[in-house]
Amino acid sequence: MEQIWSFRWAMKGETSWVSHCLDDISRNNGDFDSFSELSDEGNKDNSPVLRVDLILPDDLLERILAYLPIASIFRVGCVCKRWHEIVSSRRFLWNVSPISSQKPWYFMFTSSDDPIGYAYDPVLRKWYEIELPYMVKTSRWFIASSSGLVCFMDNDTRSELYVCNLITKCCFRLHEPPNLRFCDYSALAISVDRVSTNYEVTVVKSRQVPDNYFQWDLSIHVYDSVVMTWTTPVSEMLTGWRGGDESVICNGVLYFLIYSTGSFQEHRHGLVCYDLSGRVSGRDLLGRGFVSVPCSLTCGRLMNLKGELVMVGGIGKQDRQDIITGIGIWVLENGKEWKEVGRMPHRFFQGFGELDDVFASSGTDDLIYIQSYGAPALLVFDLMKNQWKWSQKCPVTKRFPLQLFSGFCFEPRLEISP
Repeated sequence: MEQIWSFRWAMKGETSWVSHCLDDISRNNGDFDSFSELSDEGNKDNSPVLRVDLILPDDLLERILAYLPIASIFRVGCVCKRWHEIVSSRRFLWNVSPISSQKPWYFMFTSSDDPIGYAYDPVLRKWYEIELPYMVKTSRWFIASSSGLVCFMDNDTRSELYVCNLITKCCFRLHEPPNLRFCDYSALAISVDRVSTNYEVTVVKSRQVPDNYFQWDLSIHVYDSVVMTWTTPVSEMLTGWRGGDESVICNGVLYFLIYSTGSFQEHRHGLVCYDLSGRVSGRDLLGRGFVSVPCSLTCGRLMNLKGELVMVGGIGKQDRQDIITGIGIWVLENGKEWKEVGRMPHRFFQGFGELDDVFASSGTDDLIYIQSYGAPALLVFDLMKNQWKWSQKCPVTKRFPLQLFSGFCFEPRLEISP
């Protein structure tokens, strides 16, 4: 757990009474120099403060500290040796999760080879500078997340896969999946059981049949963390459709988007579902698990929000399907019917452009993040409140006009390990 304190956090001062105590204690101990701060708006009052760390027993102090946001827990560990030992203990890590409900963060990065980016905390409305685990040498990897764990797969060979906790930097490398080195498209997904912390990783591989654009070999590869092995329950040939890079696991079902390779399809996109719990081998995926999309989409993004499959998509023009006229949000009901639950207001949509595939989007819990590839602005949609709002401005700077930005969301959790 020593690596947990190696992050550089770009953050503003807290205003809670606990953080007030932290600031005063830190002035005595001088232990906050390891944090790089964008600005400091902390309380400058030099009046005497009661040293709560001297009068509270460990169990009571532990319960108080457990209510702090994740970012403040990092500051707590730098106050003194006693507080560091408390927040680093296994008992504290397992108790902090059910007490402190953490909203998902959004990690934003540029298209450069630098594996450093900024994570947005929607509760404190702050950005923190975070570096990806050392083995992830660039931000251009396939990325999927679930319940505090993030899975990375390298973009070049698809042979390196890691499951990591971005907060603690605890990582585990998976065995190389079978037959993934030579494929045209790959869709990565991960699902973590919150009780047992066991997880499944899936990769949907799609490869064009040589000299035949309409036929594609598609296979599903599943990794089980309990037995630590890969299986390939599905392998078949699709005609007129190919796989892509968008998938998610929801309630034990793998969902992934497929894309038309001919003009005879009604829409450019389709959804395929495969029940991982049954793990049925065989063919005819389109016959058994095909779901039509709700409208003519320019692009689609899939996510799991509290057990519901949610899709964010660009709505295409009737006569020009590569032109976006709006961005909608749908929930899949009864496994086959789409219900629109939100549509981006025009005043927000103006910043996203009108061409196909211009935004990244991911979400969990009740929050959906949408980001234009061409700018570091981040739009947040609260599904429960039906509320749209921009995040605080990200501190990343645009170095040249055509620089691209992307990102993904993840749950900041301390207690879970791959």
